[in-house]
Amino acid sequence: MRTKTLKKNKINVVTLGCSKNVYDSEVLMGQLRASNKEVVHEEEGNIVVINTCGFIANAKEESINTILEYVQKKEEGVVDKVFVTGCLSERYKPDLQKEIPNVDEYFGTTELPGLLKALGADYKHELIGERITTTPKNYAYFKIAEGCDRPCSFCAIPIMRGKHRSTPMEDLVVEAEKLAAKGVKELILIAQDLTYYGLDLYKKRNLAELLQKLVKVEGIEWIRLHYAFPTGFPMDVLELMRHEPKVCNYIDIPLQHIADPILKSMRRGTTKAKTTKLLEEFRAAVPEMTIRTTLIVGYPGETEEDFQTLKQWVKDMRFERLGCFTYSHEENTHAYTLEDDVPEDVKMDRANQIMEVQSQISWELNQLKIGKEFRVVIDRKEGGYFVGRTEFDSPDVDNEVLINAEEGYLRTGEFFNVKITAAEDFDLYAELVAK
Repeated sequence: MRTKTLKKNKINVVTLGCSKNVYDSEVLMGQLRASNKEVVHEEEGNIVVINTCGFIANAKEESINTILEYVQKKEEGVVDKVFVTGCLSERYKPDLQKEIPNVDEYFGTTELPGLLKALGADYKHELIGERITTTPKNYAYFKIAEGCDRPCSFCAIPIMRGKHRSTPMEDLVVEAEKLAAKGVKELILIAQDLTYYGLDLYKKRNLAELLQKLVKVEGIEWIRLHYAFPTGFPMDVLELMRHEPKVCNYIDIPLQHIADPILKSMRRGTTKAKTTKLLEEFRAAVPEMTIRTTLIVGYPGETEEDFQTLKQWVKDMRFERLGCFTYSHEENTHAYTLEDDVPEDVKMDRANQIMEVQSQISWELNQLKIGKEFRVVIDRKEGGYFVGRTEFDSPDVDNEVLINAEEGYLRTGEFFNVKITAAEDFDLYAELVAK
């Protein structure tokens, strides 16, 4: 009879939440492999590490349900141990320990060495840039900073992730080189706030200088910017974007709202006039730029007039990419002291109205692409199509380009020139053109 002592442990890392969590899971997996541990991502394993999200109500619910699911498997003997890490664990550890005691141990967002020790591994400081990527081989999320110093009233991220901490440029260049050596061609720069990069280390906003170093990394072809805060945006980045082909003409800049009373209550440090002027400067500096933003509707005190101001502004600005979320009333945030006075059905209706406007804008902008040629990277094959993206599209959230697989074999991660033949709200259809 086999005893447990002979059993080889396999650690299954389960990732919930945003791209920053994906990155953290990849670093954890890299550390485990360096300690000769067998590690998999969201496959079968007798030891489970759940990297949780605690940002808004839906994400918290998903995290709790996942923990309960694996605790049940532990009770049934399907898995031996369950560990929980990430934002939910950072934010609610005492509550979780009390309510779900059958988890072996809970760890916060900054307790990687402790988690590794619990898994029988050592934290290796020298592993700069070593990680096991879980995304398709051609792109990787590239976290350049952790935490946030912004005082936004609705956001719990500073509670869960702490103050802003930039990663030194030399470490990031080493990491980019290691990713390129593995075949990664696209770096998707992420942080709670790209705009702030460098202020803590270099006493100035240093995103442009970092980009100048990253574009020199051989093998990297696209660099994409996600999550830039509008206030204090370093405008020298735009100059680089216009002249440097490796920096995608794309920026994700979450604006959240535009009505002045709501911006003030949200503590965004800007106004409708300033935000509109900033976006006009973006478009003037880089006319080809695609701007992605995200908005929140149903924030405490949002009147019908505030909402109509937002809706009209979305119509006027004609963003290439836009997502809209309903407000979530989060404990320990400043907005939690306000009355959550917009009914849930009104929140949902407002979000749907915004997305209806955006769907029409997206459809109209996509029609203008028909007959034009674009360079695309192939992410995967799905059904009868190869699925690719232009430099104006980020994985999972933006448009996809569908190319009939009968046209020939297209290798994942390779770039091809295509001509757009048809377009829908969020999908483009294309045919190959000779290089």
